[in-house]
Amino acid sequence: MSRQNDPKQPITEVETYSEHYSETGLKEKLQKVAKRAGVKVVYYVLVLYYALQSPATSKKDRTLIIGSLGYFILPTDLLPDFLIGLGYTDDLGVLAWAVWRVLQNITPEIKAEAEQKLTEWFGTVNQDELTMPTNEEEK
Repeated sequence: MSRQNDPKQPITEVETYSEHYSETGLKEKLQKVAKRAGVKVVYYVLVLYYALQSPATSKKDRTLIIGSLGYFILPTDLLPDFLIGLGYTDDLGVLAWAVWRVLQNITPEIKAEAEQKLTEWFGTVNQDELTMPTNEEEK
């Protein structure tokens, strides 16, 4: 049976990482690696986390978000997180893609909540780090 015909099958490969997601695991990972991962990675994680909490986010988008956050939590992904300078590059790509896919769920309130948490953890944050992927089709 193909993925398209079986609703239990992940829609995207990223969703296969859902099994690695837990709220506790996410918080522990962020506490350990926030400074090393950088503002942009942490911002995307927070935006996705807060979008996940929103009742307005569809089940399909929740599944995608959980898979993306599971990928972030997993230390042995495409580029292992311990590789200095490279370890979070793949995470950033997956997270940016997930943000782009669920952009319609990311409200100004969600962005503000993520920015507030970033400021608590990093102090003053360069606004250039907080750009969101855009949907070129909307232009």
